[in-house]
Amino acid sequence: MTKKNKKITKVINDEKNNSNKKNKKSSVKETNKEENKLTNKELLAIEKDKNLRLFAEFENFRKRTARERIELFSTANKDIMTTLLPILDNFERSIKANNYGKEDGTVLIYNQLKKELEKKGLKEIEDPTGKELDTDFHEAVTNTPAPTDDLKGKIIDSIEKGYLLGGKVLRYTKVVVGSKD
Repeated sequence: MTKKNKKITKVINDEKNNSNKKNKKSSVKETNKEENKLTNKELLAIEKDKNLRLFAEFENFRKRTARERIELFSTANKDIMTTLLPILDNFERSIKANNYGKEDGTVLIYNQLKKELEKKGLKEIEDPTGKELDTDFHEAVTNTPAPTDDLKGKIIDSIEKGYLLGGKVLRYTKVVVGSKD
C-alpha cells in the first residue's frame, strides 16, 4: 500500500470512530430526555416499587435466618446424640440380660441418662410391632414368613429402636416385616 492509500484509510477510519462516538452521546442524551419525560408521580411510583421490593426481600431474608436459627438450636446436639444412642442400646441389653430391678444402680443411671436426653429433645419412636411399615420412621432390615395371615405385610419384630430429635428422625427403627407370600 502506498503512503497516500494509508492516509486515506486512516482518515476514513477516524471518521467512522468519530461518528460512533457521536451516536453514543446522542443515544445517552435521548435516554436522559426520555427520563425527563416521566412525570414526578411516575418516578415516585418507580421508587416506591423498588423500595417495596427491597423491603420484601429483607423480610424474606429475616424470616429465613430466623427459621434456620431455630432449626440449628433444635438439632445442635445431633452429633452427640448419635454417639450416645449405642450407649443407650447397650444399657438396655445389659438390663435385660442381667434381670436388674428398678432399684439397681444400672437401671437408675440408665433412667437418669434417658430423662436428660429427653430434656434435650430426644424422643423414642414407639414400638411399631403389628403396624404397617412406614418408611418415614422405619427401616426394613429383612422379610420373614408371617406367622399369621393378619401379620402379612406388617412389622413382626423391632430389632433396634428409632429416635427423633426435634421432630426429625435421628435414627430409623430397624424392623422385620412379614412377607406377603
